[in-house]
Amino acid sequence: MDWALALAVLIGLILGLMGVGVPVAFAFFTANIVGLFLYMGGQTGVTQMVTNFGDAVSIYALTPMPLFLIMGSLFFRSGLGDGVFRAIDMCIGDLRARLSYLVVLAGAVFAALSGSSLANTGMMGSAMVPEMLRRGYRPHMVYGPILGAGGLAVIIPPSSLAVLLGSLAQIDVGALLIAGFLPGLLLTALYIVLISVQAAIDTNAAPQYAAPHTSLRDKLRAILANVVPMGVIVFLVVGTIILGIASPTESAALGCIGVIGLLLAYRRFSWSVVWKSLDDAMKVTGMTFLIIAASTTFAQVLAFSGASHGMIEWFVSFNWTPFAMLLVMVGVILLLGMFMDQLSMMLITLPIFFPIANSLGFDPVWFGLILLLSYEIGFTTPPFGLLLFVMIGVAPKGTTLATVSLAALPYILCTILLVGLIIVFPPIALWLPRLM
Repeated sequence: MDWALALAVLIGLILGLMGVGVPVAFAFFTANIVGLFLYMGGQTGVTQMVTNFGDAVSIYALTPMPLFLIMGSLFFRSGLGDGVFRAIDMCIGDLRARLSYLVVLAGAVFAALSGSSLANTGMMGSAMVPEMLRRGYRPHMVYGPILGAGGLAVIIPPSSLAVLLGSLAQIDVGALLIAGFLPGLLLTALYIVLISVQAAIDTNAAPQYAAPHTSLRDKLRAILANVVPMGVIVFLVVGTIILGIASPTESAALGCIGVIGLLLAYRRFSWSVVWKSLDDAMKVTGMTFLIIAASTTFAQVLAFSGASHGMIEWFVSFNWTPFAMLLVMVGVILLLGMFMDQLSMMLITLPIFFPIANSLGFDPVWFGLILLLSYEIGFTTPPFGLLLFVMIGVAPKGTTLATVSLAALPYILCTILLVGLIIVFPPIALWLPRLM
């Protein structure tokens, strides 16, 4: 079981370093250096690691990531989302729990424009939590919809996490981005059904109040002025990939140009917004590229130590059905999600899980989307779900982790249900990519 010892040393070292507060990228670099001296010839291995840096980050498939980040940052920093909020709010009417519905619907639109779950959750939490609490909404009707809608940005394109997963796993990034579109809409529908059930069970959880009366003409005007232009951006990003007009990189560039055009049309353009958006994208991209460089070497160390091959052989030796093996892999990610962030989970699991998936004959795009949804669940699982802490940051003082976690639980179950539906009905994920 030499491979098991090598795996335990490498994974244990990473987890230990992150446990004492070492940043993810540097934890992986440290484990890599130890692994290089143990399994790849010391100085020769270090030279190989340095050589890997340029190759790891000069992958064409990674190009959309900074462009999607710029697009999302421009959208949020310019305040374009305010008009979308108002337009959707005008169209909902006097439904019970109308603000919960508003959060989910607006979250789906913002997910298609930002690609960032943290930005989605932070913006909607800051805008909606005070108003919803003032209206007498119970905590689970306030925090749950915001957390659920925030996580939609993981699968609804353009998803930065999908670009990263596709690049690391060496699968078609464009197909993976498009694969998340229908499941994202289905998950939005599941959230709406959940809200309606919760509101029906406890009518006091979301008190009904008279919304301002708006004429049909005003509603149409608001939709045409605020939502339809955002639909153009979605088409530039998603539609051009499906139609084969643009690659993911070109669609990301078109999305940025489209947002700039909207800023000019709505007279919200300023060089300050552009500069801050570039700064946001630079910081996230720089750290992400460091992590990718570390991940490439980590996968090589796993291979040279025999851990990857040994793990695959051990896993297959149980003679489980492919379905059972898939459930085990999803279960491992759900367990890790309670203690680790998405990037860390991705870097640890992808070098092990994708070779297993290939040996089982899984479609890489289908399997990648299942992993992506599993990583999304980790955003809201206690005690270390990142979105939980974002929500606590915008909630009133005294809001506990337990309160926010309980509010998120039904939405986690909805995502697990969606994973099950995609496993049973693969066309949910594969129909659109097959049209490309």
